[in-house]
Amino acid sequence: MTKSIKVVGAAIIREGKILCAQRSPHMTLPNFWEFPGGKIEEKEEPEAALIRELKEEMNADIKIIDRINTTTYDYDFGTVELTVYTAELLSKEITLLEHSDAKWLSPKELKSLEWAPVDIPAVKKISTLELK
Repeated sequence: MTKSIKVVGAAIIREGKILCAQRSPHMTLPNFWEFPGGKIEEKEEPEAALIRELKEEMNADIKIIDRINTTTYDYDFGTVELTVYTAELLSKEITLLEHSDAKWLSPKELKSLEWAPVDIPAVKKISTLELK
């Protein structure tokens, strides 16, 4: 039986750009880009998990705007189910506590990065958005 891992990610929007985070070399899927977030704990709501994870990973406070999509991807370590939300950054800045790099890119620039496979459907959806 395959291990099922439920995770959440945030497409944080600021000034028409989206925050992209690069996984560090010691994480699973090293050096791939992702929407920051993490695992949903038992009996935790996805939105609460996302707010908690962003605080833990980037010392960032966010406000969730909308759900973009939920996708699954079968990795060799298990099946990941990712739900991505658009969010607004409430903090003035972020601090990378787990990721090796971060970039603010316009929706059209997103496809220039090497994304973790489970994030790609959300990247495709977001890359067509017109952001303010």
